[in-house]
Amino acid sequence: MTTTALPRPRTAIVVVAAGSGTRLGADRPKAFVGIDEHTVLRHALRGVFAAPYAQVVVVAPAAHVGDALTEIGETAGDRRDIASVVVGGRSRQQSVAAGLSAVWPDVEFVLVHDAARALTPPEVFSRVIAALEDGRDAVLPVLPVVDTLKRVAADAVVEAVDRASLAAAQTPQGFRRDILQAAYAAASADHTDDAALVQAAGHAVFTVAGDERSFKITTAADLDRARALVDPIEPVTAGLAPLPPLPRVGVGTDVHAFGGDGELWLAGLSWPGEPALHGHSDGDAVAHAIVDAVLAAAGLGDIGTHFGTDHPEYAGAHADAFLRRTAALVAAAGYRIGNVSVQVQANRPRFAARRAEAESVLSASLGAPVAVSATTTDGLGFTGAGEGVAAFAVALVVPR
Repeated sequence: MTTTALPRPRTAIVVVAAGSGTRLGADRPKAFVGIDEHTVLRHALRGVFAAPYAQVVVVAPAAHVGDALTEIGETAGDRRDIASVVVGGRSRQQSVAAGLSAVWPDVEFVLVHDAARALTPPEVFSRVIAALEDGRDAVLPVLPVVDTLKRVAADAVVEAVDRASLAAAQTPQGFRRDILQAAYAAASADHTDDAALVQAAGHAVFTVAGDERSFKITTAADLDRARALVDPIEPVTAGLAPLPPLPRVGVGTDVHAFGGDGELWLAGLSWPGEPALHGHSDGDAVAHAIVDAVLAAAGLGDIGTHFGTDHPEYAGAHADAFLRRTAALVAAAGYRIGNVSVQVQANRPRFAARRAEAESVLSASLGAPVAVSATTTDGLGFTGAGEGVAAFAVALVVPR
């Protein structure tokens, strides 16, 4: 019996896995941190080897070449003979250049993919390759920008930025091989990505649709998001059929003291004549407790992870900004919000007259029903003494 060898591929995929991942705070390079029982790199390679047939070159740190070869062995299947590992450089641009040097001479198209975009589905690779085969010289997968953007100088908003003409760049970025190599040979400075380098060399870059799952794992919050997406939600008990996806519950709490500047913002409402709460944003303990509960239910960390003092864009922000962003994070992680119940503990302001209004505002921002209750704690504790406000929330999220 004879077997027919597959033809040499026209395309190569360079997988960049040489970064240190300093912002992730791990004790090893980012590509070799575990998402679940498998590493970032292994998850990335699953998408790569499920994509159209291509030579694969993994660029890894010198100390982890063996680890990268192991990951190839576990994911490549019958494509092992067209996959290899090379040692990366001190910068991303140097690492990509090292990967390019290992691409076979007869390859026509090269895709450069960040291993940190570990959950990129194979369909994105297919779209990029199809555009190259249709005659495009350079192709970039993108997502539309959905957040409201502001231009800021010295902590002050200068102006709003029209997002209609903006897009968020992802990988894999694809190129005609001769154009990418020429751009690297002529490069005199580092660029933010390969598309920028090719564009600086005078070539047009075109776009195809990216994917929400192709986010880049950079921080601990990103890693939490990836873990929530790959976390098995259909547990199997020995001898029993798999259970259906189950709802998840999270609990959140927040406390703020009176003594802030300006007016009081609480439960998404302005309370004229009441003392303001102190906080990095507007001190809205109710909204912040909701955020903590929803994030906890989805396994996405806590409010400090996504909105802490290292996120200056949320300084002074109100409930709407927090809740809409939280809803987007939860949706991207594969969940929808069922409902939230939140209790306010405070002597002031009095909620009875505005409870329905608060519920309406909070529900509209979160995109899910929010029920609000309030108690004065019978004058006990710091809330009873009028020193501040506490809020406690419970959230339910459901796998989509």
